[in-house]
Amino acid sequence: MKIGLYFGSFNPIHVGHLIIGQLAAEGYGLDQVWFIPSPQNPFKTQKNLLSEYDRLEMVRLAIAGNPLLDVCDIEYELPKPSYTVDTLAALAVQYPGYQYTVLMGEDNLTHFGKWKQAALLVEKYHFLVFPRPKTALTEWHNHPAFKLMPNVPLMEISATLIRERRQKGYAISYLVPLDVENYILMNDFYAEKPSPS
Repeated sequence: MKIGLYFGSFNPIHVGHLIIGQLAAEGYGLDQVWFIPSPQNPFKTQKNLLSEYDRLEMVRLAIAGNPLLDVCDIEYELPKPSYTVDTLAALAVQYPGYQYTVLMGEDNLTHFGKWKQAALLVEKYHFLVFPRPKTALTEWHNHPAFKLMPNVPLMEISATLIRERRQKGYAISYLVPLDVENYILMNDFYAEKPSPS
């Protein structure tokens, strides 16, 4: 099996994530793309981060019924914070014989050298890189381990945008799948909380 791994906080998952996962699964020789929610990303703060189980549930809701997309909660069993190299090692034990390609946003190339065991990662794995707005060229752009995805639309949809819209009381319809929108609204996630009087 050839599996694409899409790591992220998914706080929340949105249509941009799903478009990238679908295009990667269809166009790059992958059998499936697995979304891997990170309980704790070493490069992100915990502020405004929903519980890992709510984020996992929203991914499940978002991809339900799509045979090309799946969700993997392996990082929930690993020490925190989550490092890609450790997750890949754990996956190799759990699913021997699978081949993995990591999906990542182009903006990650700007600090890829700070990733844990970055040299080992590029030696052992391939990366599919989807475009991100306003990303400067880096030394990694021409590295053979990284393949840019030329036919992916450049999207400025972000989880930050969705959280900010909720805080301002704006709709998030069409930015997230309907089941995810309903889950967010039902639980009043990301809405601005009134200050104590």
